[in-house]
Amino acid sequence: MGIEKRPFGALPEGCVADLFTLTSGEVEAQITNYGGIVTSLKVPDAKGEKGDIVHGFETLDGYLGKQPYFGCIVGRFANRISGARFTLDGKEYPLAKNDGENSLHGGLRGFDKVLWDAEAKGDSLKLTYLSRDGEEGYPGNLKATVTYSLKGSEFSIDYEATTNKPTVLNLTNHTYFNLSCGGDILGHELTLDADYFTPAGKGLIPTGEVRSVAGTPMDFRQPNRVGARIESRHEQLVCGGGYDCNWVVNGDAGRLRRAATVRDPVSCRAFVVLTTQPGIQFYTGNFLDGTLRGKGRVYTRRSGLCLETQHYPDSPNQPGFPSSVLRPGEKYHEKTVFRFHAG
Repeated sequence: MGIEKRPFGALPEGCVADLFTLTSGEVEAQITNYGGIVTSLKVPDAKGEKGDIVHGFETLDGYLGKQPYFGCIVGRFANRISGARFTLDGKEYPLAKNDGENSLHGGLRGFDKVLWDAEAKGDSLKLTYLSRDGEEGYPGNLKATVTYSLKGSEFSIDYEATTNKPTVLNLTNHTYFNLSCGGDILGHELTLDADYFTPAGKGLIPTGEVRSVAGTPMDFRQPNRVGARIESRHEQLVCGGGYDCNWVVNGDAGRLRRAATVRDPVSCRAFVVLTTQPGIQFYTGNFLDGTLRGKGRVYTRRSGLCLETQHYPDSPNQPGFPSSVLRPGEKYHEKTVFRFHAG
């Protein structure tokens, strides 16, 4: 039980990142304060054998190279902002274009590429970062806090933030899961507690519509294999090269409720995702291409899936979507919980 700390590696500017190991019963999580990355998450299968169920690397160097946001905190704004700009209170804010003409996951140097201050206490690791006014184009000095906690088989992430100027904010975690600890995730069984999704078009930018999942391959209201309909010619699957879309989580945003359940029928590992966030991005690793290797595995296409709890993509430019604006005097607080079990 408790938290252990050790050096993880040096950044080019000379600062040293640390690696923290959280243990609780049969579950073990490792997190570095570089990018708030979950580098390892070990949970038992039906036979009690532990396996590392997340993509990542053995050393810090792997995360410093080009890689697809393995395990990290994403901010200041997770997902895409169309045209790499938004208007707030009548003022336009240009952002870095790092995904074609759009801005993705906070820009060129988002929260995934900074060293967070870390404080380990009890069963929690508290990470804090001050994002300065104008960083990556976003207004306001934003103080962000992300707390990872491990209690029994429950791994939780609390996101909090305050700002001194009106800004937009959307924080998430970008872990890639594979409950088989190898191979692909097409046989994983997924349930999404979502009656609607937000269709995306060119550049995976939402159209602004909120559409029913009924009668489409986007319907995961009952357990279904991830790969069962992934090759469908449905326009959303063609656009994303597989699943890469935002679903509208049923129930009231701001209240912790179930968003997703994943189970691997081979290992019988499973987890439930609960969140206060309004949306969840389900992504099937469509852009992984086998060029990255870590922890003895090659990360091939569809070898991992992401369930990113979030505000809807491009919400600063979509007046019909839930607001992602944070103003002085307000406190941003979102929570996501992963409950693991086997059987």
